[in-house]
Amino acid sequence: MRRRPSFSALSWLAVFFLIAAVLFTTLQFIQFSRLRTTYPSSMTIAGVPVGGLDRQEAAQRLLEAYTLPVELRYDNETILFSPSICGFELDLESMLAAADLERTKQSFWAGFWDYLWGRQIPPLSIPLRANYSEARLRTYLSDEIASRYDKPPSPATPQTGTVSFSPGTYGTVLDLDTAVLLIDSAMQSVSSRSVNLPRKQTPPPRPSLQNLKTLLLQTIDVNGFDGLVGLYMFNISTIEEIHFAYQNSVEISTNPDVAFTTASIVKIPIMTSIFRRINEDEDPETINLLQKMIIESGNDPADWVMERVIHPNLAPLEITEDMMALGLENTFLAGEFGLYSPLLREYKTPANQREDVSTDPDLYNQSTPSDMGMLLEDVYLCADNGQGTFKAVFSDEITQSECQLMIDYLAQNKMPSLLEAGVPDVTEVAHKHGWVTYNGIMQTLGDAGIIFSPGGDYILVIFLYHPQQLIWDNASFLVGQLSEAIYNFYNQTTQ
Repeated sequence: MRRRPSFSALSWLAVFFLIAAVLFTTLQFIQFSRLRTTYPSSMTIAGVPVGGLDRQEAAQRLLEAYTLPVELRYDNETILFSPSICGFELDLESMLAAADLERTKQSFWAGFWDYLWGRQIPPLSIPLRANYSEARLRTYLSDEIASRYDKPPSPATPQTGTVSFSPGTYGTVLDLDTAVLLIDSAMQSVSSRSVNLPRKQTPPPRPSLQNLKTLLLQTIDVNGFDGLVGLYMFNISTIEEIHFAYQNSVEISTNPDVAFTTASIVKIPIMTSIFRRINEDEDPETINLLQKMIIESGNDPADWVMERVIHPNLAPLEITEDMMALGLENTFLAGEFGLYSPLLREYKTPANQREDVSTDPDLYNQSTPSDMGMLLEDVYLCADNGQGTFKAVFSDEITQSECQLMIDYLAQNKMPSLLEAGVPDVTEVAHKHGWVTYNGIMQTLGDAGIIFSPGGDYILVIFLYHPQQLIWDNASFLVGQLSEAIYNFYNQTTQ
């Protein structure tokens, strides 16, 4: 009888490993089954790692990450901004549903097999889904940030006792549109939740026009001028106007249109009427007389060119009719400049018929600061675009190039005092000045011009009258200071 072989050690070892393998597989199966109820280790939702978390834990972690405040920094201030202020809400259900879908795409056994063999699972990323109210965010930034921390600019201020201005300062305002974009990005990030709020500079405003007028009146008082000042200023760009008559520290508020003797300033109306009647290819002699009349302020050339172009005897009356057609009811020329020239007509105007104030104006030529200012405005607009009152009244009789030539002649009328004394040397001033003396005594002085400045072009007309006598140095200095005050107002520096 053969003996049955005994169970060898090798067999027992095989059985042991088989049992161990079964136990290992069973343990791995149990562990994988548990992991199957949580999110994969490589998964992120809205940038937040959720590996090993169940649905509820993942939701809690997302809420903790996205409800943290956003740090806003603005002008050395730090503000903690809660996203709930603008109604920021996570769409948790949508994101978790997407995560669940990604988790269950692979079959259980395929997943177990990968897990058993230690195969790496590709990263799974679920994008952020959230919403908020941009309108509420903008309201918060405007009401809580900008209103508290913006720095308004400060206007230039007149320096006491001078016609200069202390520089204004720039302000800063929140750049709202850019701020919204930056905060939107920060609220949707788990790692970059701080924002440097952007700012924009705001230039300083000009002082009010009333402040300028007050400065002009104070300048007259500081200079101790006790006569009558008529001033008209019109800014062509901003349509701002100052118009006053001021005498003995009192403003004549009822009506600032006071009649003044125009003297050589009336050559601006003469030039206008001349250009209405000549062509651009006019004979050289006429052009020569025009230039001598304006640039050299010649009285004889003024008479000669009127007689040559308009009428040998009645030219002043036709010039006056032109001014009336333009609506300048207080402007007239009633005779030529030459000594003993006849008075062709006595004109009564609203300005020279008033009884409350008088400058004893010349019966031969008169105007008001506003009339001269409006005529210069007509010239400016005609030269600028060929339009304006000239176009409406005279049609194409005065061309744009002729108006440009008028300004060129006026700009060549150099006078180192009066209006030009109040502006830098490089500033173009197209003007005509004039004054009246009787027996060596000057009582009326004026200057009317267009100032072309970096801060805007404007018309300025100033007349001075004193019933006894104007002292040239004092009077011309006052006109220069008034001109300088207005130039400084429109050309202020900032810091």
